Amino acid sequence: MKTLKTLLILGIVSFTFYSFTTVLQDKWVVPEKYVTMKNPTDPAADKAIGKALYSKHCKSCHGKEGYGDGPKAKDVEGDLGDFSSEEYQAQTDGELFYKTSFGWEDMPEYTKKMPDDEDRWLIVNYMRTLAE
Repeated sequence: MKTLKTLLILGIVSFTFYSFTTVLQDKWVVPEKYVTMKNPTDPAADKAIGKALYSKHCKSCHGKEGYGDGPKAKDVEGDLGDFSSEEYQAQTDGELFYKTSFGWEDMPEYTKKMPDDEDRWLIVNYMRTLAE
């Protein structure tokens, strides 16, 4: 019985510690399967659709040019990033797709607002056009 209590306490403490550290994660960690994921869309096709989706879902926070200066940006605590920067553009399409899809901190999840993966891929393609 004592062993069972000890294991139960260790399990609870481990779970609590794990939960606490993932909540306080200071870096946006993208699972490896997304880092290496290939973009199934043609970046040259449907640019107008990607831009329209960006304007509808992203521009209010990230701004017209992707500088993180949209009208809602002042209400966001985290760094909105600069989509034109080398650092941002160095990410893989899969990383951008993951971040656009699942969000983190102030960035909302978009899998329900845009359930079609292709729409989020088209936004990734459009964000690539914002490079300096």
